[in-house]
Amino acid sequence: MAKQGQEPVQDLDGLTAAAKVAATAGKGLPPVHLWNPPFCGDLDMRIAADGTWYYMGTPIGRPALVRLFSTILKREEGKYFLVTPVEKVGIRVDDVPFLAVEMIKEPGEQGDCLRFRTNVDDWVVCDSAHPLRFEASAEGGLTPYLHVRADLWAKITRALYYDLVDIGEARMVDGREMFGVASAGAFFAMADAEEVRGAS
Repeated sequence: MAKQGQEPVQDLDGLTAAAKVAATAGKGLPPVHLWNPPFCGDLDMRIAADGTWYYMGTPIGRPALVRLFSTILKREEGKYFLVTPVEKVGIRVDDVPFLAVEMIKEPGEQGDCLRFRTNVDDWVVCDSAHPLRFEASAEGGLTPYLHVRADLWAKITRALYYDLVDIGEARMVDGREMFGVASAGAFFAMADAEEVRGAS
């Protein structure tokens, strides 16, 4: 909901135009971390748990538009916003904003490296700066997440989770044997190795 005295933002045209300007202003992603414009209310936009973006209850069917909005996404104090140099609007995110939909394993300077492609076609190298984390899911088992940038994460699809389990290994972490995944010289623990052996 918009703050008292503010009308909810309803029109995407101005936001889209500002996002396009921001996207073409320089190389790479827009520097949203440097922008602190006034809050202009909430937009009726939602990112569902499966990565689908909705506007006013209808899926946004244009991948290029979703990609554009994803470049100006920012998270502050647990809330999500679309930010341009001149305005900031709130949106809802059911879980996390991105989905990791593809994974490749390739050799790197620090050993094998995992690269993930998100549903908005960003490629992210899994390393100490972009770690994996594993959370207990309501259905049982674990749900893996990959850090994409700033405070934005991607949920890893169930199929890729099984691929991670297949390449997992046991290592000692702080005196405890843990099962996890190695990438780019870093190790990301999933669970206690004994528990994994007992469940298999």
